[in-house]
Amino acid sequence: MLRPVVVGLDGSPESLAAADWAAGEALRRGLPLRLVHAWEGLPSDTSSLPELEAPRYWAQRILNGAMDRLNERYPQVCLSAEQIARPAAEALVAAGAEGELLVLGSRAFSGLGGFMAGSVALATVAHVTRPVILVRADRTAEDDHAPDEEGRPSARTPYRDVVVGVDTAHPCEELLAFALENAALRGAPLRVVHAWHMPYTQRAAVARMSAVAKRAAERALDATLRPWREKYPTVKIQELVENGRPAQLLLNASQDAGLLVVGRRVRPATLGTHTGPVAHAVMHHVPCPVAVVPHE
Repeated sequence: MLRPVVVGLDGSPESLAAADWAAGEALRRGLPLRLVHAWEGLPSDTSSLPELEAPRYWAQRILNGAMDRLNERYPQVCLSAEQIARPAAEALVAAGAEGELLVLGSRAFSGLGGFMAGSVALATVAHVTRPVILVRADRTAEDDHAPDEEGRPSARTPYRDVVVGVDTAHPCEELLAFALENAALRGAPLRVVHAWHMPYTQRAAVARMSAVAKRAAERALDATLRPWREKYPTVKIQELVENGRPAQLLLNASQDAGLLVVGRRVRPATLGTHTGPVAHAVMHHVPCPVAVVPHE
């Protein structure tokens, strides 16, 4: 049985943008799309009080509106919709576990010059067992593609690069597999970013130590990617090895990207939003969709 692409809806512009992105992803992957609206205030099916029917009515209206919109734009995609009477994060974690991936909207927050995922999205990302993609409210299908020859948005041009951050000290198969699969689906290059840090040394030895450290980092990344190049020979893999903070390098590298992929180490704790410092930073500031891939 095919796992669906799951998208969480709450009627906000960002969740509708997420639904559009999810429909395009479902079409690329040949998967069904499941729309989910969750709110613990929804009445149960046995409720007979008229005043308690309003939440269900508005939830169904959100789902019906999204269904109509997506059926018109993506008639090839098999759609389903469901109301869930549970706390939103709890319901999305459960729904995401049943899907191939989970897509959520990301709330704009201009005060930081980036965007915030919101408390529900952060809690969901921290606990869901499948990859989660966060999409900004103003994201369109054309934004996933490079501009045309005149610099205008177009859905007919090649896809923008997929970017992934890799730590060669802790290589992650799930992360690279997801990034390469998405690059292959789009026919897009994969840009692999690896940050290295030069150890403290005397000023006179800085240049020499820097060159040695960079060569070591490049060799380590090449060794990590070698089997993946053989497994995905059609994907053009570009390596970016720089001295600096991983989050800042990923932010710089993904300004013109179509998708950024980062990892999240699965932790035994059940409370809190344990996303890791790099994932947390890029979720708040990167303008393109961000995929957070859980791994051991």
